[in-house]
This record gives sequence, C-alpha cells and structure tokens, in this order.
Amino acid sequence: MFCDLTRCFLCTHCLPEWKEVIALHKETRPIKKGQDVFKEGDPVTGIFFMYSGAVKVHQAWGEKELILSFAAPGDVLGHRGLGSAGVHPVSATALENSTVCFISQPFLENSFRANPGFLYETMQLYARALARAENRMRLLALTDTRGRVAEALQTLRSVYGVNDEGFIRVGVTRHDIAAYAGTTYETVFKLFTEWTAAGQIVTRGKYIKVLL
Repeated sequence: MFCDLTRCFLCTHCLPEWKEVIALHKETRPIKKGQDVFKEGDPVTGIFFMYSGAVKVHQAWGEKELILSFAAPGDVLGHRGLGSAGVHPVSATALENSTVCFISQPFLENSFRANPGFLYETMQLYARALARAENRMRLLALTDTRGRVAEALQTLRSVYGVNDEGFIRVGVTRHDIAAYAGTTYETVFKLFTEWTAAGQIVTRGKYIKVLL
C-alpha cells in the first residue's frame, strides 16, 4: 500500500496546492515486520508519516525495553527527535508489515513555512504527546501491575481495533505487553492464565480478545 497524498498527517493539514510539491519530495518506504523505522541514537534526517501497518515506539530502560506507545495509520513517527539534539531518543519497530512516508528535515521546515495550518497542527501534536507521556508516567507510578496490564490491552484494542472475530487486529507478544505495562513476561503470562480461566480474555497465539 502506498501514499496517495490524502491520508497522512502532512497531506491532511497542508494547503491543497502543496500536495504537488509533497509528491516530488516524499519517499515511500515499506517496512517489514520486525524491521526498525529508526533506532534510538540514530541521527535525525526527517520525519515519518504512517500510511499502513502497526509500529511500536520504545526505548532502552536499563537492560530492558520500555514501550512508550503503539502507532497506527495516520500517526507521526520521529517527531521526538526534531530539535537541537539531532538524534532519535526512541526507536520505532514494525509489529507487522507497514508503509511509511519519509519527509526530509529541510523539506519539513519548508512545509512549516508554507503551511501555517500544518505548523499549528504539529504544535498540537506535541501538546497531545506531552499529555499522554505525563499520563503514562502517572499510570506506571500509581497503578498496580494488574491494572497496568489491563490498560495495555485496552490501549491495543483502542489503537488497532478488532477483527471480525473480536480479536485485537494486531498480534502482540507477551514480552511487548510487559514492556508497555512496565512489568515482566512472567507476570503477564500469569495474569493471562488467570484471566483466560475466568473467561475475561481469549488468546490465539499473539492475538487477544478482551471480553470485559
């Protein structure tokens, strides 16, 4: 699936006449499942707009991994690295085959100058991201493990939706759920066993159906 200049964050918020310019500068990149869109510490060369698929945004947490968010079509990747630091503070990895549009940093800056509406929406994007980060930190600090794992499942269902059978559309490993909830694989496995026996969830490999 490829960018049609109508769905990504940039195309949605730019001036109609700017889309012809975007078509000349954008780079469509297919990202295979398990492949990095970019890695923590990589130099920032631009920004990515998700067109299809599913991506996890994560960073090193000591010797472990902490997943900060899950991204879906329409989301923006790489914006955390824009600024004076010049490197990505997080990594982004595909959970399934995905497609992103890449825009270089010089063209992004030109797009800001030519499209005040796009600049404003990007400022709102940062404000929402900051609010979500604050809520996540509060959740990790004040909610018990059971609540954090339950919230992880609700987040996945909210971000990716469900298929015709009611399973969360994107398959996610127990390790990834643990990394998002700030706990261990063993704890997630134990809770899943308990919730399955109680009829609260159904699992099929990496796919999960939340019944409550």
